[in-house]
Amino acid sequence: MRHMIAALCAATASGLALAALAEPDDQSLAVDGVELVTEIKASDEHPLDMLYSGWRFRTDETQALQTDDFDNPAFIFVEQAVDAWDTVEGEAGKSCAECHGAVEESMKGVRAGMPKWDAEAGEVWSVENFVNRCRTERMQAEPWKWDKADMNAMAALIGLQSRGMPVDVDVSGPAEPWFKRGEEMYYTRYGQLELSCASCHEENYGNMIRADHLSQGHINGFPTYRLKNTKLNSVHGRFKGCIRDTRAHTFKPGSEEFRALELYVAWRGEGLAVETPSVRQ
Repeated sequence: MRHMIAALCAATASGLALAALAEPDDQSLAVDGVELVTEIKASDEHPLDMLYSGWRFRTDETQALQTDDFDNPAFIFVEQAVDAWDTVEGEAGKSCAECHGAVEESMKGVRAGMPKWDAEAGEVWSVENFVNRCRTERMQAEPWKWDKADMNAMAALIGLQSRGMPVDVDVSGPAEPWFKRGEEMYYTRYGQLELSCASCHEENYGNMIRADHLSQGHINGFPTYRLKNTKLNSVHGRFKGCIRDTRAHTFKPGSEEFRALELYVAWRGEGLAVETPSVRQ
């Protein structure tokens, strides 16, 4: 089973998707007048030489959906989050806007540095953790569930405010043990298929698996709208699906395991532009 990924790639690939990457001028991404970096040289300590956004591995039709906010189906959910931002909820009678003001100003740059160490919690937290802290402590409202529509929409709205900014996460200090834990998870083989994240996204990116290209697995575009299930998908939801597809018991969205993995995978994409909300197959 261990080398099944190689067989799957070889069975469907007539060459690398990286052939398209040889022409960076044809692979530029500009959205709403903002140029987004989709290719960058990796740092010396990175296991890869070059970093490529997942957008670079998509079909022309899928790429086109992301280049126009009017056509991008994710914006249906972003608009719902705009309404939620101004909606009073909970016993405290507050809205997000009452504390944070305009989302375009208060949330600018937030997504680019996520996840991050939170001293109050003593843990690495994702965007979703901070959203629920506001809901439960400041608004005295019910928390939202991870990887559900309301939470994914709000995470996309917050992420949108960092679009075009480079991913830049802090993996030092108290966050370092989480980073190391995430790195270990990335290279751990799971399930009956004995596959790790690296099996696909480091060793075989650019190859075909089933009917799709394998990307480098960067998360700079999450939450992302997937044409496969016609909804926004969270980072942790994608992690869950990947581990499940190895035929293994998986972890829960919001778990320490997935927050550690999110920190490590975010670091792997440092320097790429935040693309939230992206469109993927």
